[in-house]
Amino acid sequence: MSALSLRGLKKSFGGNAILNGVSLDIEAGEFIALVGPSGCGKSTLLRILAGLDHADSGEIFVGGKDMSPVAAADRNIAMVFQSYALYPHLTAGQNIAVPLAMKRLSRPQRLPLVGSLLPGQKDIRTGIARDVREMAGLLKIDHLLDRKPGQMSGGQRQRVALARAMVRQPSIFLMDEPLSNLDANLRVHARGEIVELHRRAGVPTLYVTHDQAEALSMADRVAVMIGGNLLQLAAPDVIYNDPAHIEVARFVGQPRINIIPAFAENGYVGFEGIRLALLEKLANGPVSLGIRPEFVKLSPSGRSGLSGMIERLEFLGSEVIAHCRLEASGDAVVAKLAPHEAKDLIAGMKVGVVLAPVQAMVFGPEGKRLRFAASARREPAHV
Repeated sequence: MSALSLRGLKKSFGGNAILNGVSLDIEAGEFIALVGPSGCGKSTLLRILAGLDHADSGEIFVGGKDMSPVAAADRNIAMVFQSYALYPHLTAGQNIAVPLAMKRLSRPQRLPLVGSLLPGQKDIRTGIARDVREMAGLLKIDHLLDRKPGQMSGGQRQRVALARAMVRQPSIFLMDEPLSNLDANLRVHARGEIVELHRRAGVPTLYVTHDQAEALSMADRVAVMIGGNLLQLAAPDVIYNDPAHIEVARFVGQPRINIIPAFAENGYVGFEGIRLALLEKLANGPVSLGIRPEFVKLSPSGRSGLSGMIERLEFLGSEVIAHCRLEASGDAVVAKLAPHEAKDLIAGMKVGVVLAPVQAMVFGPEGKRLRFAASARREPAHV
């Protein structure tokens, strides 16, 4: 039985479909990153899971129990928001204590003056304070417990928000782009901290982000959502190396994958020096050929590959990105090169653009990945 199961969740706002029947299973202790461009429905899905919004149709199960009719406060699902949503007038310790107070204290016991006079309130408060200190120590923010959010850095506020979510020992963690407000260096450091905390807690986690680097580096599996549709759910290496849809291939990878128009005819796909025999039946017509930039090489002599010209070069330290234009078709092609491979290259230079057939991907007219016979990858072109 999955720790969290979503079945056919649909949601529309003003006639605009936001979620188109999303189904997803998260196993116990699993970390899944939900990635996609802004506006694809990621945050809406999280809000529905947390009970902050309602789906038009579909079901949510946590540990086999239907959560759809259960109020947000009773779902035992913790959520970390993009803005952290800390109370500015409370200290870090008081912020972390909020969910424990709501869970353990009755309404009268939570009253400022009357509550302290009620039996048992003091002991409960002592237990809450102890749990807050333990969680703060785990996240190394015990020295911040008396500070208010305005007196803390972005990274410190992020840890307080995580502590507030973790201290209640929820059955599910939901995180809505919790690192987006941090600077680049701190964001990289925080990734490792969140993964380590997840491993310690062992709580299934759904982590929403638009940053593919976060998704690929942190998650056990990555779910790619485009336009309200869950296009693929797989391990990070499968998402990158074996995308099931052209939109997944386009979204995941930096620089973006090269997509080149090609043509299918009589069971073959041909483009310049590449000829691939399809395993699937497909009517003759246009298709798309995808090749990652790291599998494109440039020949300064122009003696091999397709004739092209370098339009510009981007030096990124450990790699150089070459933006080229093919002479015959006019298609743009990007190559990712090692610095030594690019040392003699300059903008405006004519080069040979060498595409690796063994690494090519073919996508049909509707974007679905098409498979081809491995033995056909090195056949000479006849187009």
